[in-house]
Amino acid sequence: METRIQFRVDEETKRLAQQMTESQGRTISDACRELTEQLADQQRKILSQEAWLTEQVNLAFEKLDSHKSNFIEHDAAKNEMIKRKAKIRKRGYR
Repeated sequence: METRIQFRVDEETKRLAQQMTESQGRTISDACRELTEQLADQQRKILSQEAWLTEQVNLAFEKLDSHKSNFIEHDAAKNEMIKRKAKIRKRGYR
């Protein structure tokens, strides 16, 4: 099912937008539709990322609740990350 979106702009904005879209061989409606679809795609990606993050957090809590998690001291984790980053950077420059 398709729906209609309406909004108001001043005449000058409309005229300039029409000139721009016509120079590109399309209409304002085409441009608005493309923008709306792009915004929707961006939101889908955000929702997908949020769902993935929620899943990862839930898995981490399940692991914690089942006593299958390992805790690492802050300094040890920080040092490990420094080593991993150095290794990645070294690979990138080959």
